[in-house]
Amino acid sequence: MQQSEPGTNLRSRYAALAESNPRIRAFDAAAMLEVSEGELVAAGCIGRATRLKPDWKGLFERFGGLGRVMALTRNQHAVHEKVGRYEEVDVRAHGGLVLGPDIDLRLFLNRWRSGFAVETGTHTSLQFFDGQGRAVHKIYAREETDRAAWAGLVADFTSDEPEAPVVAAGSAPAAAPERRKPKAGAEALREAWAGLKDTHDFVVMLSKLGLERLEAFRLVGSDMAEPVATGALRRTLEAAAASGQSIMVFVPNKATIQIHTGPVANLKAVGEWFNVMDPGFNLHLKETAIDQAWVVRKPTTDGIVTSLELFDSDGVVIAYLFGARKPGQAEAQGWRDIIDGVAAGMRITA
Repeated sequence: MQQSEPGTNLRSRYAALAESNPRIRAFDAAAMLEVSEGELVAAGCIGRATRLKPDWKGLFERFGGLGRVMALTRNQHAVHEKVGRYEEVDVRAHGGLVLGPDIDLRLFLNRWRSGFAVETGTHTSLQFFDGQGRAVHKIYAREETDRAAWAGLVADFTSDEPEAPVVAAGSAPAAAPERRKPKAGAEALREAWAGLKDTHDFVVMLSKLGLERLEAFRLVGSDMAEPVATGALRRTLEAAAASGQSIMVFVPNKATIQIHTGPVANLKAVGEWFNVMDPGFNLHLKETAIDQAWVVRKPTTDGIVTSLELFDSDGVVIAYLFGARKPGQAEAQGWRDIIDGVAAGMRITA
């Protein structure tokens, strides 16, 4: 679909789809109707939607007052849900952090475009979208949420501007081609990789060398990055659950990264999806979408830090898994044992 359609027509098409499939999720309905999820919300298909001012800093500064809520961040193939409070919020004009013990976010707010307060028969939520109407973050009220604070936030941030259209899926103007640096060779990459001091320097290194993440993995050598079978996700989570080892699970989209730190326990496969169903943390990841899995080892001032990184067939990151640690701490031996076992048992050889 290249242009937004009138809301009445979209609502009627959505109603027909929902009648035939009452449990369909907005994400899947949007794909079937060839519109963006943001369009469905803006048109009132999902429920009564109140457009919010795009004052991301102001909104995040109020989220802490809502009490316990459920924060949801997803990409095409994974959904990450955390229950807790928005604490230790540090938001600037174009980015920010939420560093609470439960809700842990990295925010790229220059990619956020629209927000809505949504009321359905069963859920009350705040939903935020990028320039193509893709959901970048959602907040759901729970029984223990402060409903007066929620109502006050919506009242204070209701937009009085004329309603701007939410861009349809696939209809955003094409970005100008990015001028890429010449790609570095294996020797330069290994030298730069060996000199890493912090995992956060990795993306900067790739940019300087003109390399995409998967290009670097293939080039650097198996001691730093080695491919493993796509069943590595399940094997890793099962080993972590069996041992009680605390882990970190990152699910990113282009505007938000949401992180769980802690153990996992209740694992369940349902069709294509492998799930963590723990109190306070749910992960739903489509195993059939995993096209590549890599065990990656990065040097830091605290020693080697090891991750399992999952990609879809377009080379887009689905999720990262690390051992739970804080800066200044060495990687837990329990995590290293898990990931080394996964690498040894699921290694892909040419």
